[in-house]
Amino acid sequence: MTVFTLGQATASALGKAGASMRARSIAPSADTGRTRMPHRTGAPVLRDSIEAGTFEEMFFAVPAKGETDTLLRIARRTLDAGRQLRREARAGDRILTAAERRIITLTAAAVRVYEEILTLARLNRGRVFPSYDHLADATSLGRATIARALHILEDIGFLVRQRRFKRIDADGPGPRYRQTSNAYRPTLPQRVLGFMPRWMRPAPLPADVVQHEIDRTSEVAAMIAGLSCKDMAAATVGGQLGKMLAKLGATIDRRERESHIHSQPLLS
Repeated sequence: MTVFTLGQATASALGKAGASMRARSIAPSADTGRTRMPHRTGAPVLRDSIEAGTFEEMFFAVPAKGETDTLLRIARRTLDAGRQLRREARAGDRILTAAERRIITLTAAAVRVYEEILTLARLNRGRVFPSYDHLADATSLGRATIARALHILEDIGFLVRQRRFKRIDADGPGPRYRQTSNAYRPTLPQRVLGFMPRWMRPAPLPADVVQHEIDRTSEVAAMIAGLSCKDMAAATVGGQLGKMLAKLGATIDRRERESHIHSQPLLS
């Protein structure tokens, strides 16, 4: 199950990349009530959206054999655990923690939506970007129920969702943008493992494997620290955003070289 831990780290990095694309002014959409940010062309784009085709290679991951089945079993067990927690809380026998309050929000509809996402992950080698209409047709649930289910799954930690937009042809000068389907990546929430039987919990990694990962992380951090601004942008950010940052980094590198070559002498 290590792949899901790495997926959570990837999602965190993507979140930081997506945050750099937010606009200063944010306006609500009149038709949906959701928060949208006006693009420089005036086209509405949902907050935290990233252009389709610029990040998917580092976002998606091929699930290992049996991982999707294990995740579905854990989700179903979590649903049972949530029902038990709700009963104990109503009877006054238990004071729920913050994690437990999230767990009791899991519904049968959310588990059904999760099952469809896991099926797509298994069949499409981890590349999951269904539309709401597809999920509604596959699960026989309404769009509003689908939206609530995805929010619940994301809040508990069963999946990572990334909004996407794409370029479209339109009349008039300049590019045009439109929202497209979200990208999804199933993950294993650590907060639910305490409610699972021991045989369903992932085995702890050997100490040498943990130390090897620590050493590898340190080496990667040292390598990135030694990169120029241009190379760092190209290595850490892809797509159009990476190209723009690499161009900006090249300008910064050139100015730094010029300052070293043509340094001003100290005045006497």
